[in-house]
Amino acid sequence: MNAANTANAYKTQQILTASPEELTLMLYNGAIKFVTESIQALDKKNYEKSHHSNMRAQEIVREFMATLDMNYELSQNWQKLYEYIEYCLIQGNLKKDTSKLEEAKNMLQEFRDTWYQAMKSARLQKAVGK
Repeated sequence: MNAANTANAYKTQQILTASPEELTLMLYNGAIKFVTESIQALDKKNYEKSHHSNMRAQEIVREFMATLDMNYELSQNWQKLYEYIEYCLIQGNLKKDTSKLEEAKNMLQEFRDTWYQAMKSARLQKAVGK
């Protein structure tokens, strides 16, 4: 088994054993990674790689939108924010505009950090039995 197969097997096992909260965190990290790759490729004028990475980030953002429970008012607000992130990704992709991609990345990082803090808080409450 080569290193790439070992890494893929490890990643697959990580995903299969992750909680829904951890999967969400992984998705945020993946989206941020893909936007970063898109920006770096754009800087190097590698438009094909930039486009491919951007599309992967868009897929993750669309997945976030598809899984929102719209019975909550908060979800409607998050939907609008995700739509704006998607807009920034699309504009960045079409216009080769790294500032739009940076804006999307910054928002995704804020969401990820908020999600991580919520996970920590939930774990702490669970640990103290609340």
